[in-house]
Amino acid sequence: MKKLLILSGKGGTGKTTTAAAFIRFAGARAFADCDVDAPNLHLVEDNLGKLERFYYLGSQKAAVDPEKCGNCGVCQMTCRFDAIRTNGETRSINEFACEGCGVCVTVCLQGAISLRDDVAGEVRLYQGERTFATAELKMGRGNSGKLVSEVKSTLLKNAPAADLAIIDGSPGIGCPVIASMSGVDLVLIVAEPSVSGISDLERILKTAAVFRTKAVVCVNKWDTSPEKTAAIERFCSESQIPYAGRIPYDAEASSAINAGKSVADIDCAASRALREVFDRVMGLLKGVAV
Repeated sequence: MKKLLILSGKGGTGKTTTAAAFIRFAGARAFADCDVDAPNLHLVEDNLGKLERFYYLGSQKAAVDPEKCGNCGVCQMTCRFDAIRTNGETRSINEFACEGCGVCVTVCLQGAISLRDDVAGEVRLYQGERTFATAELKMGRGNSGKLVSEVKSTLLKNAPAADLAIIDGSPGIGCPVIASMSGVDLVLIVAEPSVSGISDLERILKTAAVFRTKAVVCVNKWDTSPEKTAAIERFCSESQIPYAGRIPYDAEASSAINAGKSVADIDCAASRALREVFDRVMGLLKGVAV
């Protein structure tokens, strides 16, 4: 199975729009949304098949047994995260503030506090004619990189016969992106023609280089700044980074996205440009050793 990851240095560049179009163009039978902090690929995909849900257990959180609590307040005084509150004649834990460090467990004289597994998110697997894996991290939870790894593992485990997997990654260069990059054959970076867009592109290319992951670049909404687009193309040429092409800003594409459709479903300038980028990326992907 070839694995194509689509990334961007920041949000709003058109990463998910590109991923959704590629899924249509390729007729992909396996795909995933690894943007677990704000998944949205499912909004433009229909007929996803039967849904299965799995809890994702993240870091442990403290919990107070009110039957044992003597309300002495030692735990509250020692909690550096201000996660413990007075609740009548006992104490309670603010799950959003608790970091699971376990200091309260150690100092509790009555043994009333323990660390328990915390449901930090949910993995969702859709299976029918296609296999789609995604997840959503609960508010205030960490370990998003581990949840991304869980999404990828779920996809690969349930689509062993697929010859191509398209993965919509997270914006930025943090833990979710690093987890997304692991084990993929090629990364397509959707760049934005702006000062920050160029800086973000350089950062994510450095991240890919650290992990020795092959990368290719395209520019979305190139005509909003032809000068910055030319700068990105020049940078790719000088750095010997494959360049897949440019996609224009297209009001028809925006209307399709707002209607919950993939740009690949309509005939417009952006769709035709995306098709050209797709063909170049697939050509590069075929030349990447598994």
